Amino acid sequence: MAKIRNIEGLSTDQINRELQKGAKFVVFQYCISIIIMTFKRSSDVYFVRAGESTIKNSIGLSLLTFFLGWWGIPWGPIYTIGALYNNFKGGKDITEEILSSINTQAHAEV
Repeated sequence: MAKIRNIEGLSTDQINRELQKGAKFVVFQYCISIIIMTFKRSSDVYFVRAGESTIKNSIGLSLLTFFLGWWGIPWGPIYTIGALYNNFKGGKDITEEILSSINTQAHAEV
């Protein structure tokens, strides 16, 4: 599983309380192009508390994409627009996938 950021110092109970309040786990996308090759990737997983802005987590990847994503033909512009759209709408919510993975790991350990 990818690294989860922003949960440092939080207990499982605290994370669960935050999730009940509306927190979520999200990933952001970025795109880098080198003439004919375009690479589209996802960031680490970020824990975003309810009411917290995702801009501080996505701005770096969005700027990277904006300046380095366009140059690959034909996928650079397509992937760049998609990544920027995803980041500006708050990232991709993968809370269900994370919780499912955690539950699967907990059952495997029992």
